[in-house]
Amino acid sequence: MELNGVFRSVCPLDCPDQCGLLLHKEDGRIVKVEGDPEHPVTKGNICNKVRNMAERIYDENRLKYPMRRIGAKGEGKFERISWDEAIATITSKWKTLIESDGPESILPYSFYGNMGLLNAEGMDRRFFHRMGASQLDRSICSSAGSVGYRYTMGGSYGVDPEDTIHSKLIIFWGINAASTNMHQVALAQKARKNNGAQIVVIDVHKNQTGRLADWFIPILPGTDSALALGIMHILFAENLVDSSFLHQYTVGYEELRGHVIQYDPFTVSEITGVPVDDIYKLARMYGTISPSFIRIGNGPQHHDNGGMFVRTVSCLPALTGQWLIKGGGAIKGNSGYLTTNTTKLQLPRLLKNKQTRVINMNLLGEALLTVDPPVKSLYVYSCNPAVVAPEGNKVRKGLERDDLFVVVHDLFLTETAKYADILLPATSSFENTDIYTSYWHHYMQIQQPVIEVYGESKSNVDVFRLLAKGMGYEESAFEDTEAEMIAQALNQPANPYLQGIDFETLVEKQFMKAAVRPLFPGKLRTPSRKIELYSKRMKANGYPPLPTYIPLVIDGEHPYQFIPAPNHNFLNSTFSNNQKHISLEKAPRLYMNSKDAKASGIKDGDQVRVWNQRGECLLKVSVGDNVLPGVVATQGLWADLEGTKQLVNTLTPDRIADMGGGATFFSGRVSVEKMK
Repeated sequence: MELNGVFRSVCPLDCPDQCGLLLHKEDGRIVKVEGDPEHPVTKGNICNKVRNMAERIYDENRLKYPMRRIGAKGEGKFERISWDEAIATITSKWKTLIESDGPESILPYSFYGNMGLLNAEGMDRRFFHRMGASQLDRSICSSAGSVGYRYTMGGSYGVDPEDTIHSKLIIFWGINAASTNMHQVALAQKARKNNGAQIVVIDVHKNQTGRLADWFIPILPGTDSALALGIMHILFAENLVDSSFLHQYTVGYEELRGHVIQYDPFTVSEITGVPVDDIYKLARMYGTISPSFIRIGNGPQHHDNGGMFVRTVSCLPALTGQWLIKGGGAIKGNSGYLTTNTTKLQLPRLLKNKQTRVINMNLLGEALLTVDPPVKSLYVYSCNPAVVAPEGNKVRKGLERDDLFVVVHDLFLTETAKYADILLPATSSFENTDIYTSYWHHYMQIQQPVIEVYGESKSNVDVFRLLAKGMGYEESAFEDTEAEMIAQALNQPANPYLQGIDFETLVEKQFMKAAVRPLFPGKLRTPSRKIELYSKRMKANGYPPLPTYIPLVIDGEHPYQFIPAPNHNFLNSTFSNNQKHISLEKAPRLYMNSKDAKASGIKDGDQVRVWNQRGECLLKVSVGDNVLPGVVATQGLWADLEGTKQLVNTLTPDRIADMGGGATFFSGRVSVEKMK
């Protein structure tokens, strides 16, 4: 491996932009991370998170070798052991548990701390399928909205983001894109400069994206579907719909026309907090400006009614025929274009018991405390559930169980890792071979090792190979090389968009675009092959077949709706323990409306207690007009530092959303009081 030079790479973070990178090396170390100007979408622009990635990779607190716990669970005291001892300890314990309690007593817990397909959903799936462990429903992020969008549009397919430079109206709905999808913001700003495009932001918190908008529309949490239905009411009432498109490419538009009569602007204003005149203005803009584009965010789908919101707002482009116009339409996600062969990558055939239980990752606390038969071992990788999972106190209480054998594979001694019995050091993505698929743009990218492995760290792929050997699994699937696994994943005849993309060409070119074509004219993957404004499938599954506003579940009598949103310099809990990123973000704050603060005797900068039936946090308050009365918000998942109470997911419910097993992080309520 070369010691010096500039090497192409890809950002591994769970972010839609998935930037192309250039890594500068001196004496074998990365000394600079910059964007690759030749990447067709990200074009050399990167965020602070990845720009400062080298400080994370070479952080002095990074784990260097396997360790065994010698203190109490949660105390964080460990001693060094060898890899041989670590693997032997883990597999011996698992063999004993399988004999006494069955393989379902073992639960893997992971998410996309590393977005590489092989490390996030490859060798691990093969291993736990072969074992017969409890299966994990990985639904913490976007599953509710994905299901809702699928009911309307048939799959994760939207417009090509590169085409949005032609848009003349851009609506960011429930997404702080400046912090979580920065290149969509760059494309919007280009459209504003070249086309005079207007940027509208609809959100519960006037964050960085709201501040750059031409028009920011504050809305009460969980009411977004009502606003979308109010827009539909006006579009139909004022004949601002494209009847030709509706007739040719949709089903149920007449039923929808009658249905939305009940969502008049006065009713919708009462529900949403959006003034009647603003509802009319927004609907008329959407009905008359073309091309118009909606970037559908993850925020509103983190409510009890989140799937229905996405199902509802995804109907809007059909009403105005925007799907036929370059720069018009919507994006919830675009992962369908780059779908690989998960059957060959994950090998579900290795799972002999097809009735193996499935545990929703949002219910981890419940799974560790009350599920019967109990979970006796937890293997955590690419995730930090002690901070990220809802009902955090319940999760940490479960992790404290003396009879729970916990293994954590990570780069750092995270809050979760402190509860581990065996702790394994993980490689960074820049030390691995893997492929990456964006869920926003249409480019697949490859990562090859740029730096030597840090200490005794190992990738997920390597660790699961070792565990398979330790368990005595002899299937050849556990001997596959990374190149072989990539070839298997890319062998996907069912996805014509992958045509021409293979391992060798990726190595040569670094990134390749899917063979994308417009959705229309064409047939969708819905039962009718059209946009389903009325969905028979939803009715059969127990949902209203037409888009419908369903109020949030009553979450106690606390006065404030609580929104624990992402911040600018962390990605979930990633970077929350790195000093550079902490210094950029400064400190956690609770955002509160000035009217609420005045009524409670709270002033800007005061320390406040934020609490509900699940727990409490102590935060400084930021008073102003960035949230509506009755709403409080935070930004970021901050590390659990000694002497602080800033784990905001302590306060969040672990109820399951209306669709897809999704999380309801934003549907909790809290009380706020000034600290004495």
